[in-house]
Amino acid sequence: MDKQDIFKQVAQIEENVGSLYQEIGLLKQQIVALIEENNNLMIENKHLRERNDRERKYVQEPNSNNLKRQEAPPGEGYDNLARLYQEGFHICNVHYGGLRTDGDCLFCLTFLKHVDSQ
Repeated sequence: MDKQDIFKQVAQIEENVGSLYQEIGLLKQQIVALIEENNNLMIENKHLRERNDRERKYVQEPNSNNLKRQEAPPGEGYDNLARLYQEGFHICNVHYGGLRTDGDCLFCLTFLKHVDSQ
């Protein structure tokens, strides 16, 4: 092998390494997106399980064998909505249940203000 062939071979290897770095970079971006999505889904799943557990609570009616669904005390609905909003979820009718990724939502804030004033 002469010097020129060795130089071409090294240049080819360098190109291959560069393309591998690009592929690794793209894979890292995909992994980050998947991890973020997984975390968001885990949080949402946790909240849904907690909500499901709360809604399944029943109380027995006095002097009866019937089970009655326990009703929420007044104001608890507003508190739950405010808590959901603080945890990063939309509570407005436009994006209800979606994750808030861009800071505060004017629709949600208006809804909270309207419900609070009633």
